[in-house]
Amino acid sequence: MADSSKPDILYTIVDEAPELASASLLPIIRTFAGAAGINVGTKDISLAARILATFPEKLTEAQRQSNDLAELGELVKSPDANVIKLPNISASVPQLTAAVKELQAQGYDIPDYPETPTTDAEKAVRARFDAIKGSAVNPVLREGNSDRRAAKAVKSYAQNNPHRMGAWASDSKTHVSSMSGNDFYSNEVAATLTADQAGPAKIEFVGKDGTTTVLKDNWPLIEGEVVDATFMSAKALDAFLTDQIEATKKDGILFSIHLKATMMKVSDPIIFGHAVKAWLAPVFEKFGDEMAALGVNPNSGLGDVLERVKGNAEIMAAIEACTAERPAMFMVNSDKGITNLHVPSDVIIDASMPALIRAGGKGWGPDGKEGDSNCVIPDDCYAPIYDEAINFFKANGALNPTTVGTVQNVGLMAQKAEEYGSHPTTFEVPADGTIRIVLANGDVLHALDVEAGDIWRASTAKKAPIENWIQLAIDRQRLTGVQAIFWLDENRGHDAEVIKYVKAALDAAGVADKFAIMAPREATRASLETITAGKDSIAITGNVLRDYLTDLFPILELGTSAKMLSIVKLMNGGGMFETGAGGSAPKHVQQLLEENHLRWDSTGEFCALSESLNFLADVRGNAKAAVLGAAAEVATQGILDQGRSPSRKVGEPDNRASHYWFARYWAEALAAQQDDADLAAHFKPIAEALAAKETEILDQLAAVQGKPVDLGGYYHADRARTAEVMRPSAALNAIIG
Repeated sequence: MADSSKPDILYTIVDEAPELASASLLPIIRTFAGAAGINVGTKDISLAARILATFPEKLTEAQRQSNDLAELGELVKSPDANVIKLPNISASVPQLTAAVKELQAQGYDIPDYPETPTTDAEKAVRARFDAIKGSAVNPVLREGNSDRRAAKAVKSYAQNNPHRMGAWASDSKTHVSSMSGNDFYSNEVAATLTADQAGPAKIEFVGKDGTTTVLKDNWPLIEGEVVDATFMSAKALDAFLTDQIEATKKDGILFSIHLKATMMKVSDPIIFGHAVKAWLAPVFEKFGDEMAALGVNPNSGLGDVLERVKGNAEIMAAIEACTAERPAMFMVNSDKGITNLHVPSDVIIDASMPALIRAGGKGWGPDGKEGDSNCVIPDDCYAPIYDEAINFFKANGALNPTTVGTVQNVGLMAQKAEEYGSHPTTFEVPADGTIRIVLANGDVLHALDVEAGDIWRASTAKKAPIENWIQLAIDRQRLTGVQAIFWLDENRGHDAEVIKYVKAALDAAGVADKFAIMAPREATRASLETITAGKDSIAITGNVLRDYLTDLFPILELGTSAKMLSIVKLMNGGGMFETGAGGSAPKHVQQLLEENHLRWDSTGEFCALSESLNFLADVRGNAKAAVLGAAAEVATQGILDQGRSPSRKVGEPDNRASHYWFARYWAEALAAQQDDADLAAHFKPIAEALAAKETEILDQLAAVQGKPVDLGGYYHADRARTAEVMRPSAALNAIIG
């Protein structure tokens, strides 16, 4: 449960590897902050907590969970907000159902997730679950726009200690394939609302017979809001996927599909399901009814299909025969036979594509060997950034981490800006007809003719966040003086409306000559040319590209996106400090459970902590916070310079050892500083004790590795067990407390 006392800083309780690391790091942070009178509280925004908070009437008093996400959502609107946000699960349906099963096994009376609700009661339960599915957290908390960049310490370390980059061959067969029409990009229409159009709107489906069904009512829209609508044709998608499977086989390369079925909780799982059906098309054609009776839902992935039909020898034989005729598959884990199509949340585009590009265009095949891949990204909105990057590296070779510049990002995301499918305005079309947005004054803003199975969605961006985002970009460019590009495509409906705001604001500020406006493909090439020359660039983007680019460029520049400095300047004056990406977190948890080795790198947390303390010092005039923040920056630099980051291999120093070194360097920096004598005196004996006990502490941390551990749960682990696993050094605990 959340802390009851009013904290100066809130640290989020999340999921998977970041949360395991918190069990070790948070006690250190609290002890050090407490010495300066700074209270660090917590809010639980994990998937399990969100589920428990959604069904309080089903639980005992002892089991109930406060709705920390809702409380935090209100807090971020306050100028006092100071939040350190770790990456949380953006729950796909398989993750959601797995979490529910785990909670049920632990004695929580949570209802099953109804994948195909039929009764009103099931539909009501489904609606409550859907509110926490996918990227439920970010739209609530992000009451500000994003400023993401590599911290100086991290960038310096990457240049002095370059990570491995795969070699690119000019004749590489790796390429990106996307639809040439009838996708979200080509069908998008957009408009900016006038004063007389504002008010509660509705989304309607009008069937061929004239019957009207309200898909969403009382949808609040305000003056100046950019509202767009689009759809992807199911028939065009199926034809595209069929063609790509055949083309991949002809090329003799790996087939892969790259989506974001976690955050784009409605659209991308459906697209993923189409890919599963296309892959097993002959099987679904012959056994479709039998598979449906067994509960098969292709949207849940090939792994779920195989689990449900494993008792039917005829269907299993048909699947094996079909697979034998298909091209080799891009693998998540070739040793365990987990393919690209097994689980929709396993191959997340903003992590999978940069990793493939960094590896020289190579992915792992079912034979455990690397190979070229057909990277299938059906929608053409943002596929061009990856296509252009691949073309650039084929022609120019891989980036050189020792000399490459950096791409910063200023991202539009405040107040649910451009939610790109993670919202309740995305629908799978029930029948042929028209979907239209009807405004409060009766105007039909957009009307699109659709067919059964199409995926229709609407997105919005409000005027105030757009203007705040533009001003943040102006401020950032003024501070750095570097190239600044608005990644906006004048040929796309949404972008064309946003460009109107951008041009007006830049002209009003007299800085239009300092910015460029380019479509994503052209902006990708310009940015790569700039950083290859050792210079820096600022990518000023919408929400999707903020997500994609703050993985793509850091993974190429730094080897990881987990070490990015991610500052959300909240519109009402507060600050939220995000700690990096969590895409690889499941693999880290698996290794911990099997070998008691956690390779999660907490550099992102270290950087966010420094910024949070500096922010506290600035807004509250807290001089001790400034001393703590400066010392934490010294400690972070020490971790990097001295090679104290976690190793990937069991038996070598892991996340817990890096926390020991962070605590030691932090204490030593505090003991050595001369700005606050009381803090120096307080931390001097702590620094000495940490140094004196070095061998004992590191031996105790190493001794526990190599054996399986039981945390009492994956999504809802036992806190006491987790603390025991993550704090195994009695010597360190005695010093830290």
